[in-house]
Amino acid sequence: MLVRFTKMHGLGNDFLVLDTVTQKVKVNSALVAKLADRNFGVGFDQMLIVEPPSSPDMDFRYRIYNADGSEVEHCGNGARCFARFVRDKRLTAKETVAVETMNGPIYLTITEDKQVVVDMGVPVLEPQKIPFSADAHAAKYPIDVDGQNIDISAVSMGNPHGVLVVDSVDTAPVESWGPTLEKHQKFPQKANIGFMEIVSRNEIRLRVFERGAGETLACGTGACAAMVAGKLRGLLDDKVTVHLPGGPLLIEWPGGDQPLLMTGPATTVFEGQIFL
Repeated sequence: MLVRFTKMHGLGNDFLVLDTVTQKVKVNSALVAKLADRNFGVGFDQMLIVEPPSSPDMDFRYRIYNADGSEVEHCGNGARCFARFVRDKRLTAKETVAVETMNGPIYLTITEDKQVVVDMGVPVLEPQKIPFSADAHAAKYPIDVDGQNIDISAVSMGNPHGVLVVDSVDTAPVESWGPTLEKHQKFPQKANIGFMEIVSRNEIRLRVFERGAGETLACGTGACAAMVAGKLRGLLDDKVTVHLPGGPLLIEWPGGDQPLLMTGPATTVFEGQIFL
């Protein structure tokens, strides 16, 4: 079968996008891992699947697979690419698109300057719902990593995140602590691990070691989780520019049970076809 695909990126976090609305494609973990190989496949951090909705109130269903073939709940950079894709392919003419995800609906709005605003939903902080092993919610938790006690914040943005505050992201132990904390027993479903440097109350630098993908150039849900962690610790205000290796995202959150808004770009790299 000859299948059309689109290669996209959000601040360097790159994706293969498959339209299964107008073409029939069966995706499994082995196929995803094969196509994700940067030497023998297409190469990407995640595969995004555009499917018809199961609910009449929704416009599309959005599924995400990591490069290792595991399916995950949410991807903020991918959501922006998803919005641009369905508009560019004329699958919808709506400015705001309602999309089903594994963890419920999200809403994507394309601005006049082609930026995408994603309603990322309300952050989940209850430990058992993240999930994170703790008796009660706290702004930060003690955790052991390689025999050293550190503080970590735990947040779910539809997927689990751990966030550490570091003096500098340039010298942060991302390569060593990232994989250790990703699989830490405190995170029973594993987690994305963010290393956050506070620049000011409205600006941070961030590196993220993503669950199932390793360190990426940008992580939208990671940017949101870091902003929530910093605000809960009293370090950040309601509107924060997050500088990731791939570029900046604007994250807004007034706190409480209000949703986060993430604004950033989405870029098409090339179109292709592949035999499956």
